Amino acid sequence: MYDIVIRNGSLIDGSGAAARVSDVAIKDGLIVAVGPGIEGTGDREIDATGLLVTPGWVDIHTHYDGQVSWDPMLTPSSWNGVTTVVMGNCGVGFAPVVPGKEEYLIQLMEGVEDIPGAALAEGIQWGWETFPQYLDAIEKLPHAIDFGAQVPHGAVRTYVMGDRGAQNEKASAGEVAAMAAIVREGMQAGALGFSTSRTILHRAKDGELAPGTTADREEVIGIGRVLGEVGHGVFEVASDLAPEEDELEWMRQVGRETGRPVTFACLQNNGDPTQWQRLLAAVDADRAAGGTLTPQVAQRPAGVLFSLESSGHPFILHGAYQSVAQLPLTERVAALRDPALRREIIDNPPDLTGLPEVFTSSLTAWDNMFPLGDPIDYEPGPDKTIRAQARARGCSEAEFAYDTMLENGGRGIIYMPLLGYSDGDFEALREMMLHPHAVFGLSDGGAHCGLICDASMPSYLLTHWARDRSRGPRIPIEQLVHNQTQRTASFYGLCDRGLIAPGMKADVNVIDYDRLTLHPPEMVYDLPAQARRLVQRVDGYKVTICSGEIIREDGRDTGAMPGRLVRGPQAQAQPRRVA
Repeated sequence: MYDIVIRNGSLIDGSGAAARVSDVAIKDGLIVAVGPGIEGTGDREIDATGLLVTPGWVDIHTHYDGQVSWDPMLTPSSWNGVTTVVMGNCGVGFAPVVPGKEEYLIQLMEGVEDIPGAALAEGIQWGWETFPQYLDAIEKLPHAIDFGAQVPHGAVRTYVMGDRGAQNEKASAGEVAAMAAIVREGMQAGALGFSTSRTILHRAKDGELAPGTTADREEVIGIGRVLGEVGHGVFEVASDLAPEEDELEWMRQVGRETGRPVTFACLQNNGDPTQWQRLLAAVDADRAAGGTLTPQVAQRPAGVLFSLESSGHPFILHGAYQSVAQLPLTERVAALRDPALRREIIDNPPDLTGLPEVFTSSLTAWDNMFPLGDPIDYEPGPDKTIRAQARARGCSEAEFAYDTMLENGGRGIIYMPLLGYSDGDFEALREMMLHPHAVFGLSDGGAHCGLICDASMPSYLLTHWARDRSRGPRIPIEQLVHNQTQRTASFYGLCDRGLIAPGMKADVNVIDYDRLTLHPPEMVYDLPAQARRLVQRVDGYKVTICSGEIIREDGRDTGAMPGRLVRGPQAQAQPRRVA
């Protein structure tokens, strides 16, 4: 009678309602019955006694724009129970593109999102010019999970303005109109939104600011109006919010004129650790006036991972280290264990004169560095810093950091939270997560391959925030599931998923909650051209189902490929009877 019946699970349905023991029946890609003791049988019966049953996670901030060309599983998101991703964030992507100018978009993505250019160059099978053609191309490829795309400002601007666009020169009224027309075409073809970057941290590999970073109000508002005209989509912004009120004002205007959501990254900034409170107050005031400002918040700090295999670490610029930096890891570790070389590296720090202070200060921020360890701890106390532990051991911070990275065969990791840890705990994060207008995001799945590994944040909600947190209040699991499923899905107009109820798309996780474990990040070399990326393994997902098909079971891919490109908003399906 059914394709799959999940029996006796602890159902957390995505609505925010309390967990309850229930069965879930699936037929033809949809959930068709929910409740205790469902009659009839399934071609596959899953005993979920003692297990959690949730909707598949909907991750709205990823960068799989290139990886979608070669990786049908969109890992590591699919490992973490994610069944829908939204890519094309932060104003970067691969369409539209002038034929012959593909390399520019590769080096832009490499610089902004730290995705190896060699992997992008080898892995992307170009064959499009316009954004609709890009959607057509990726739609033809098999995938295990669903994916939606946004139109990226950087690609649009350089397509219309060429080098002038790449160099952030002012756009004419005609050029703004041309950009708006391209965005309209993309939205009508099924894009889920438009994204732009306005942070000086986002730079192409050549060092230039991402196109659109300094775009004036006429340009961003002129493009933003398109979303109101087509009647769907999210306007996503990565901004330094400087000047703060100027940035908020044009975003408010876009939201109020169009009625479409405008979302911006809301993080605790070390240089202004209370700014997030002002931003949330601005959101409240805007909403009270009929606006749509939406803070997009992270679930753990934006932090970098230093190791001997990562893009940077405290000794990366030391001359003596450079003498062995190109050796294979095993040989490098052997060399670094030599007491004479160890002493030479530690005793002879490099001259950092002339290098950006924001970079150099991070290499010796010993009171904000922590051994990540196993089990991992993203909310360590002050006694866990490199400085505190070095003093307890009676050695220098540099010596302690050096030895930490040599652990585990040279795969030891030092964690340095950059945004969201100004107070040394997660209380600011928790308040942002609990804000009624906040939306969960910023996992950056597929990006920052050499220093950051946050695609596991949907799993971290359950392991840390609901179950394991000891340094402050936890958050009810039902609320966390709601925010990572129905809330994220509906934010992008995907009303057919994110909720386990009759008529909804059958995207489901069955989770062994007691065993759910995130392992330390590791560097693997499995991208095209044998390029590297950080990944994080996870145990505890018994079954992940997308569109009614089991795509992963007990940590293994099944080979099922039900994933599809999501084009535009999706209406909620209606319950139907099953004969």
